[in-house]
Amino acid sequence: MEYLFDESGSMTIPEVSVAHSWDTPPAPIPEDKICETVTADVVIVGGGISGLATAARCTQLGLSCVVLEKYRGLVAHGAHIATIGSKIQRENGVIIDKKQFARDWMRICGSRVNEDLLWLYINRSEEAFEWLLECGGSHVKAVLFGGNYRGPDFTEYAGTHFLEKTEGSKYKYSGAMLICEIFEDVAVSGDCTILRNTRVTQLEKTDGRVNAALAKCEDGKFRRYAASHGVVLATGDIGGDPEMLRAFSPLGSKLSKNGYYPPGLNTGDGHKMGYWAGGAFENEPWALSLHLIAYAFYCFFFLHVNRLGNRFMNEDTWIQAKAIRCLMQPRGDWAYTIFDAKWFDECAKLAQYGGGQFVDSLGAVYGRPWTENNDTQKMIDNYVQNGLCVRCDTIEELAAKIDVPIENLTKTVARYNELYDLGEDVDYGKRANLLTRIEKPPYYALKWGPALLNVFGGLLIDTKMRVLNKDHKPVPGLLAVGNVSGGFYGVDYPLLLSGNSHGRAVTWARAAAETLEGREA
Repeated sequence: MEYLFDESGSMTIPEVSVAHSWDTPPAPIPEDKICETVTADVVIVGGGISGLATAARCTQLGLSCVVLEKYRGLVAHGAHIATIGSKIQRENGVIIDKKQFARDWMRICGSRVNEDLLWLYINRSEEAFEWLLECGGSHVKAVLFGGNYRGPDFTEYAGTHFLEKTEGSKYKYSGAMLICEIFEDVAVSGDCTILRNTRVTQLEKTDGRVNAALAKCEDGKFRRYAASHGVVLATGDIGGDPEMLRAFSPLGSKLSKNGYYPPGLNTGDGHKMGYWAGGAFENEPWALSLHLIAYAFYCFFFLHVNRLGNRFMNEDTWIQAKAIRCLMQPRGDWAYTIFDAKWFDECAKLAQYGGGQFVDSLGAVYGRPWTENNDTQKMIDNYVQNGLCVRCDTIEELAAKIDVPIENLTKTVARYNELYDLGEDVDYGKRANLLTRIEKPPYYALKWGPALLNVFGGLLIDTKMRVLNKDHKPVPGLLAVGNVSGGFYGVDYPLLLSGNSHGRAVTWARAAAETLEGREA
C-alpha cells in the first residue's frame, strides 16, 4: 500500500476499494416479463418471525399485506425470546435495572450500538412480548427460563422466556417456530396473503420512493407487488452467503458448521436490495452469534482441553467466549470437556454458581433445582452411544479414544487436580468453587464446538424502522426489521439476555407497523 502525506506532514491512508458481486445492481426486469401487478398497503419481504410479526400487527391496524417468502415453509430457529420486563418475570420476583442493563449491553458490544435502538428495545420489548402472548391466547403459556449463567463478569439476566403449548393447543411446533405459527395465524385472519416459494429479486422506485417488490413466483413467473404504504425487508442475516461473510464478518467464515435452519437460506438478499435502493450498511465487522451446537449441546464448567490435550481457557465464562477460544486453537473445530463419574452430583451442587446454556437444559425453568430441571443424564448417555462423548476407565485410554497425545492429557488432568488441591486456579483464574477433582472412573470426554447461528449486522435504520442512506436520511418507502437491520449489536451477540434477537424482532415489527399505519415511511 502506498502511504501519502499532506502539506503538514501528516500521513493519510488511501481508501482501498474491494469489488463485490453486489456492488452493481442487476439489470431491471423487462416489463414484458412481469405478468401481473398485485397491490396492497404493505409488502413484506421475508416470512420469519420479524416478517410475520409485522404482518400480524399491520393487519390488526387495518392494513392489507402481502408476505413474500422464498422458502417453502415456516422459517425460524432457536427456542427463546427475551424481554426487559414481563408479567411472569414479576411473578418470579425478577426486576431488571434498565440503566444497568443498558451499560452492560454497551460494554459487551464494545459501544458499537445505536443507543436509541437499544432503548427502544429496553422500553418496548415487554409490550411486544405481552402482545405475542395475547395473540397466542389460551393455546400457549410463557415459561421463564432458568438456565442463565451466574458468573460475576458475564451474568445473564433472567429475562429469557420460552413458550409452551397448552393442552389441546391448535399449534404444531415449539420454540421459534411456534412464534411464527402464532403470528401467521393472526396475519391470515386479517387482510394478509402469504406467498411461499416466491423469491423477491429487486425493489422498484418511482420518483425516489420504494413502492414495489419484483418476485419470481412458484409458477416461475415474475410479478410486481406494489405497496402504497411501504415495503418492509425482513429477510434475515447473511450467514449463507460466503462472500458477504468474508466482507462483513470474516470470523464467520472460519466456522465449519452452520447452526441455523434451513441451512444456507439466509443469503443477504434484503441487504443487497436495500443497498441497491440507496440504503447504507453499518460499519463492519458485524457481530456474530456462535453457539456450541456443532456437536454435543453441553460443555459444562469442568476442564476444557483442545485437540492436543491441553487446557486452553478459564472454563468459567459465557458461551460466546468458549466458542471463540475454541476457534483459536490448533484444529479448532472442536474441544473436549473432561470429567469423571461424579459429574452429575457436582453439577447439581455447582450449577447455582456457574450455570448457563450448555450447562443447563435449554428447557430449564426458573427457580427449579438443577436436578429437577433437565434430562442431562439421558443426553450424556445418548452422546456416549452416538460417539459425541467417550467414556473410559483410565485417562490414558480416554486420550487414545479421542486421539489426543496421551502424555499431554495425563499431564493436563494431573495439573488440574493440583489446582483443586491448592484451592486456587493460578493458571487461568477460574473461581475456586468451580474447580473439581478428576479422580473417579469412569472418565468422560465430551465433544463440543461452535457453529454459526447468526450474523447481526445490516442496513442502517432509525427508531421508526426506516432504512437510512449514507447521510442518515430515510430512503422513502423502505423499512427493515429483524436481522437485515443494523445498529443493535456490536462485536459479539450479547448473551447476557439469551433470546434477545427474537425479542428485538417482535419489538421492531410493532414499531414498523406503527410507522406504516401513520404513513411516515
